[in-house]
Amino acid sequence: MVRRLLATVIAVASLTFTTNAAPNAVRTEGLTAQTRRQNNAQTTSPRRATLGNPNNTSTTRTQVLLAKEIGHELATLPFYDVFDWLDGQVMPDGSVQLRGQVVRPTTKTDAERRVRDIEGITRVDDQIEVLPLSPNDDRLRIAIYRALFNFDSPLFTRYGTRAVPPIHIIVKNGRATLKGVVANQLDNQLAYTFARQVPGLFDVANELRVESARGR
Repeated sequence: MVRRLLATVIAVASLTFTTNAAPNAVRTEGLTAQTRRQNNAQTTSPRRATLGNPNNTSTTRTQVLLAKEIGHELATLPFYDVFDWLDGQVMPDGSVQLRGQVVRPTTKTDAERRVRDIEGITRVDDQIEVLPLSPNDDRLRIAIYRALFNFDSPLFTRYGTRAVPPIHIIVKNGRATLKGVVANQLDNQLAYTFARQVPGLFDVANELRVESARGR
């Protein structure tokens, strides 16, 4: 019941696929809400990868294009929301490693199926974790969401009015991890502070990235 409620209240999230400088791999990094609009408008593109072989531009271009298509496919998963997180890597041979944590088993299977169906993908290594069923974890997810985006929270105006805030909340066995992107370091600290104030949590890990630091 709680999971159905979450899917109704929280709109589908989307992914930001970026390309990091790394030998022989194009990295795909997790999900933020604004990327659905970016995908639809096609106004942005991933950062260019710097691979181990600087002359292998064809491979680089193929990896970047595949990463963009994977991002589009996963962004449109029907129940991928603020309580899920996905990332991964596209390798030069066309293989893909998917990682992350999701609330529903169908999100994991749908993600793998969609990526497998993309032309040019040779293999999918699906390492996505399905989070365990837990009424307590469901309660904590809702409590953290409300703590971060209550109407009187400073984060509400900047993030809470979006269909899906770019701050994602992963809860497993009473421990929470904040993932995603915020505009500045103050918002980063506020999100962490508000999450830590939720009663019943054993621990909160802050893995949020600051928007201005993403390109560094």
